[in-house]
Amino acid sequence: MNYTVQQIAEITNAEVIGDKTLVVKNIAYDSRIIYSIKNTAFIAINTHKNSGEKFIEAAIDRGINIIISEHHYPQFENITWIIVKNSVDFLQQLAKYHYENSHLRSIGITGSNGKTILKEWLYQCLWNEFPTVKSPKSFNSQIGLPLSLLQINNSHQLGIFEVGISHPNEMEKLEHIFHPQIGLLTHIGTAHAANFSSEEELIDEKIKLFKDSEVIIYNGDHSLVDEKIKKLYSDKKLISYGFKKENQVFIKKNIKDENIVVDYFGEEISFPAHQRDESTLINATALISVLKVLQVENKKIVEKINLLKAVEMRLEAIEGIKGNIIINDSFNLDLDSLKTALQFLKEYNKPKKSLVLTDIVGVNSNSQELYEEVSELVNEQNFDSVFLIGDEISNFSELFKSNTYTFIDTKELIESKHLSEIENQIILLKGARKFEIEKLKDILELRKHDTVLEINLNAILHNINYHKSLLRPKTKMMAMVKANAYGLGSYEISEFLQHHHIDYLGVAFADEGVELRKKGITTPIVVMNPEQHSYQTIIEYNLEPEIYSFRVLELFYEAVQKSGYDKKYPIHIKLETGMHRLGFKGFELDQLSETLSEKNLKVQSIFSHLSSSDLPEEKEFTLDQLKTFDKNSSHLIEKLGYTPIRHILNSSGITSYTDHQYDMVRIGIGMLGESPDTEIQKQLQSVVSFKTVISQISMVEGGESVGYSRRFKTDHLTKIATVPVGYADGIPRLIGNQVGSLGVHKTLAPIVGNICMDMMMINVENIPNVKEGDTVTVFNAKPTLKEFAGYCKTITYEVLTSISPRVKRIYIKD
Repeated sequence: MNYTVQQIAEITNAEVIGDKTLVVKNIAYDSRIIYSIKNTAFIAINTHKNSGEKFIEAAIDRGINIIISEHHYPQFENITWIIVKNSVDFLQQLAKYHYENSHLRSIGITGSNGKTILKEWLYQCLWNEFPTVKSPKSFNSQIGLPLSLLQINNSHQLGIFEVGISHPNEMEKLEHIFHPQIGLLTHIGTAHAANFSSEEELIDEKIKLFKDSEVIIYNGDHSLVDEKIKKLYSDKKLISYGFKKENQVFIKKNIKDENIVVDYFGEEISFPAHQRDESTLINATALISVLKVLQVENKKIVEKINLLKAVEMRLEAIEGIKGNIIINDSFNLDLDSLKTALQFLKEYNKPKKSLVLTDIVGVNSNSQELYEEVSELVNEQNFDSVFLIGDEISNFSELFKSNTYTFIDTKELIESKHLSEIENQIILLKGARKFEIEKLKDILELRKHDTVLEINLNAILHNINYHKSLLRPKTKMMAMVKANAYGLGSYEISEFLQHHHIDYLGVAFADEGVELRKKGITTPIVVMNPEQHSYQTIIEYNLEPEIYSFRVLELFYEAVQKSGYDKKYPIHIKLETGMHRLGFKGFELDQLSETLSEKNLKVQSIFSHLSSSDLPEEKEFTLDQLKTFDKNSSHLIEKLGYTPIRHILNSSGITSYTDHQYDMVRIGIGMLGESPDTEIQKQLQSVVSFKTVISQISMVEGGESVGYSRRFKTDHLTKIATVPVGYADGIPRLIGNQVGSLGVHKTLAPIVGNICMDMMMINVENIPNVKEGDTVTVFNAKPTLKEFAGYCKTITYEVLTSISPRVKRIYIKD
């Protein structure tokens, strides 16, 4: 983008108040992740769920002086306003103009699954062939697609954009904005299928994107897709891919050297594949089809496939030594990915931060202009230290305002010992693959265990937003982060939730809340089980206690008086409605209201807990609980003379008893992608992945025993793999001896023998191409968390909270 305010107004029929000559090169949509204010306008996007206009002040505080909004707020002085009728329509109108006036060959990707991975693969293969722009992250919606298109600049020759829909009649609007020359349809599955009357309606909606495409590449294994595309688009160049030989592009049988062979219109393209699951191979055929259309030579295609990083193209946050947080983005480097990494950095509130940055490799542009732009972006972040690696970027070190150090290569930086001196900072590792700066991660990370727990933060946000979509816009949400956020990392999860404006956090004990406060969490925190000795600590750290009995009420009030607190201290009243655990009973409410009227306390909320909202057979009991809560909370409110927040719904309550949402709901396991309702489960995303690797593979003769106490004996020559995870990591011994299984190459491998403290053994005889170093899934997709909990004869909560602290947590943002 490079428009004046006046030009934007003319393109979109908007009104301007202020300086029409100002230039806009970027549009920011989220006040929390504005990484640059130069030539940036903030758009206040209004939807039926939320109003971006309440974040205008935050954007202005960050230094933005151009605001795009549906309303003018004259109290903000020296601001230029672009006043629009509808913020989403404005964004789409501007994006359409921008796209149609670019000289770009475009690829549009839609489908149910595989859009993002194919977009990233295509970008990895093509960015150094053509100047290429792509959708950031998974920006593919009515808002995300326009924001992606506005990234196009005059130097770009190729654009790769995802297009996603979740409801009927959405694609027509998106196709009006963006009409790709090359259309790519990925797998059609169950994602968003619940919003359509039939699979046929879903397919019809998806393929509207290709109305003006010259080439359509699609998965021909799906017979209905094949039939519809051939019927509707017979006048276009059609390329079907898949496993069936009827496709123009298909996978042939593996040849002796174990390479994969793809037949492309009779040409054979052979390449090695470490992952041979169906979805990976089908995506590879789609990738090859696009590369061939773009006239990439076969030899080069194979080279590019060999360099692909299947799932590592993600930002990961890792706990580092000396109190540091390591943001590892050491997989590729260009201007777009640098901007994405700097946005991610904004989600952490550590006051000090450092950057490791390498040469930008393979970009055909003027080095002076390139690194001037890079330095401008970096300088706005106020890094304490910047470490530059590479001959080219080092030549421009004077452009960087921080304490700047230059190195020829990564080895020289390691030997300098500079990084070992950094304490309590965020360290962003951002580099081109050739510099291998992932070696720095290995040095800086706190835990080096091969067994890891991956937590996908975007999936948490998706699950929260799904539950919010069932609620009224004004209904608040409390996220439960007790028990170390169900084992996932209390601070890391809380900081992410705080960044995304969660209303309350809930912890079990005061110590959990104190730890969050010490690390900078400012969101209101409710302590659900305040112990007597912790009352002074609760007050000192501005935590809000649950009060469930007169004894607790009196003791806490004594602590408030002793502390000298001179305002009404916020408390949360727990009502007993049938669970018979904690809480005031109905006959105690009159006395409770009289007692509260005499004390300098404020009832912030009144709440209770549903015991069986996840059990359909207990619906009558749950409705009785809700009736009791409504009656007793209404009575207490009447006596108090003011109206506190009310809340009773937990995760399963949100989805099953939405009409009883009151003023706030509490989300716990639903945030992590788990639901007892199979239809709801389809709408949620998996958050947690527990992984390890194969340490060794052995051939064990028939009649030999495996593991302690010789509990398992082979009856034939058997391939046994040892993996470095055991009961000290949270794997219960009871699932050994073929009770439980782990996933290898998406195939279940039974656990054999007794589980050891630090290891276990699995039978991998039925898994082809298995080798030492391969990834092993304890739980995620195969087996799922629910399936693993089934092996353990327990619930998912216990599985997650049992994972040992020695297991390294990695926080992923796709």
